[in-house]
Amino acid sequence: MKKLFVLGLVSLLVACGGKEEQKTTKANDTATPAATGPTDKAALTEEAKAAIKLYGGNLKEQLQMAMQTGGPVNALTVCNTQAPEIAKSVGESQSLQVSRVSLRNRNPTTGVPNEWQTQVLNDFEARKVKGEAIESLVYSEMVKQGDKQEFRFMKAIPTEAVCLTCHGTEISPAVLTRVNQLYPQDKAIGFKEGDLRGAFVVVKNLP
Repeated sequence: MKKLFVLGLVSLLVACGGKEEQKTTKANDTATPAATGPTDKAALTEEAKAAIKLYGGNLKEQLQMAMQTGGPVNALTVCNTQAPEIAKSVGESQSLQVSRVSLRNRNPTTGVPNEWQTQVLNDFEARKVKGEAIESLVYSEMVKQGDKQEFRFMKAIPTEAVCLTCHGTEISPAVLTRVNQLYPQDKAIGFKEGDLRGAFVVVKNLP
């Protein structure tokens, strides 16, 4: 059971499986799409995917240790304290920003999407309704911000069966109590298997 819980948490963080379609969402905000060659964008996309894997791998290690010493409740605590630090560390080492966002966020500080991220999440949901697999939902775009360029990447996070331990409709009293202690404004419960949980976000500022 502990192993399944760890796998559930990690699936939310890594979510790198499945085929990725070449179709990508374009967020309609005030930023202007930047002119860039396909090779540049492809290279940045691979860099973004690598950052997500590094983020998930580091957090997986911390969660496994937490599970061994204190079970699911302890893992929630580690996720609360370590996930932001790991995201910051990976971002600094790769010269980019990496995070997770959701329309039904758990963390009110780092999990709330901004305007363009909200547009992408809504588009992901619309594409899912039309039959696209969540694992294939990605967005990438180069935009101009003033006199600089910004690369944006998002990858959808699916809700799997093992994720329901702390995001489903039937959560154990001990886990639910700890969730409410750590996240008094939590919106991330009531999910069903196959729902769109949220997305990874990678942003890189370019010259």
